[in-house]
Amino acid sequence: DKNAEVPDALLGLGFGSCEVGTLTPRPQDGNPAPRLFRLEADRALVNRLGFNNDGYEAALARLSCRRRSGIVGVNIGANKDSTDRAGDFVAGITAFAPFASYFMINISSPNTPGLRDLQAPAALTDLLRRIDAARRQSVATGSPRRPIAVKLAPDIADADLGPICDVLSAAGVDAIAVSNTTSARDGATDFNRTEVGGLSG
Repeated sequence: DKNAEVPDALLGLGFGSCEVGTLTPRPQDGNPAPRLFRLEADRALVNRLGFNNDGYEAALARLSCRRRSGIVGVNIGANKDSTDRAGDFVAGITAFAPFASYFMINISSPNTPGLRDLQAPAALTDLLRRIDAARRQSVATGSPRRPIAVKLAPDIADADLGPICDVLSAAGVDAIAVSNTTSARDGATDFNRTEVGGLSG
C-alpha cells in the first residue's frame, strides 16, 4: 500500500499484515512514466518506480485515523534529491513511531541513484546508529519500541555480505528483508524495456 490509503481494507480481506510505502519525507513523482513493464518472453517485470509517493505528512494523516487493529509496517526511504539521506530515515522513525507496527528501512532500491551506497559497512553503521538514537528518543517520549527491519539489495557481492551482516548484527536489527529487485539482466532476452530499473522474474 504505497501511500497508506487502504491498510485497514487489506487487513479486512484477511491479510496477516500490511506494509505501507516506500514513503519519503517530501512527496515526489518518481521516475517518468511509464515505470513498469512486462517482459513476456522472460516471464519478468521491469520496475523503475523511483519512490513515487505522497510523502510522510500525507501518510501520517491517514495512519493516524486508522480504526482497525492489526500489523501495519511502515517502509521508509530517502528523497532522490536529499542532502542527508540518513536524516530522511531518522525523520521517518520520529514521525511514524506512534503508528508503525514495525519499520522497514529500504536501502535497496535500484531506482534512487546512490541509495544502495548506504549498504556499505561504514555508511550502514552510521545510518543504524542514527536510527537507533531516533527510536530511543521516540520511546522516551511515550511511543512503543518498534522493531527495525533492513531491506537489502540482491546484487550485493558475496564478499560484502559478511561485513554487512556483521554491521546489522552489531546494531541489533530485528530482521532483514531479502530482497528488492535486481539490476542484473542475466538471461534476459527481451531488452526493449530493460535499459533502466530493477528486474523481477
